[in-house]
Amino acid sequence: MRKPCCDKQDMNKGAWSKEEDRKLIDYVTKHGEGKWRSLPQAAGLLRCGKSCRLRWINYLRPDLKRGNFGEDEEDLIVKLHALLGNRWSLIAGRLPGRTDNEVKNYWNSHLRRKLVSMGINPDNHRINSVSILRPQSVKSIHQQDALTSQEPDLSLKLAASNPLEEMKQNLVYSTDAKEDIAVKSSTLLLFK
Repeated sequence: MRKPCCDKQDMNKGAWSKEEDRKLIDYVTKHGEGKWRSLPQAAGLLRCGKSCRLRWINYLRPDLKRGNFGEDEEDLIVKLHALLGNRWSLIAGRLPGRTDNEVKNYWNSHLRRKLVSMGINPDNHRINSVSILRPQSVKSIHQQDALTSQEPDLSLKLAASNPLEEMKQNLVYSTDAKEDIAVKSSTLLLFK
């Protein structure tokens, strides 16, 4: 069994001071990253090795990119999420200066909601079938059904059918050409 990384007693916890940050930066720039278990003692810090590693990776690295995500970064995150799923470290590896935790938090707080508001399922990146129908189209369908009130056609079709084609035929498209949505099963819909 591996011994604990540090003796939990006599360790600083909580916010890092500027002096501690300076010691960590000086040590890592001089000796390089790695050996995080022995780093606190060698650098003269009363911190756990894990705490030093996380402080360096998430806050003190010189190549970290701060600030809001750009549209190109958002688009890349969505595309990579469609391909890789929730593998945040692999996605962050394609975004220079961004950490995996930062990318994960941005996905869950912004991009996921943005996709849902666009009518796209964020889990499989496909159009939600409910969002294809416009509310007034659904209303007009119900009004039509109430007016006609005919018996439904219960005859069985024995011919082999393509479910995608049936779905396309059953969809109600808007009259505005800009809002028509073509459904393609094998295509991922990504926003611009």
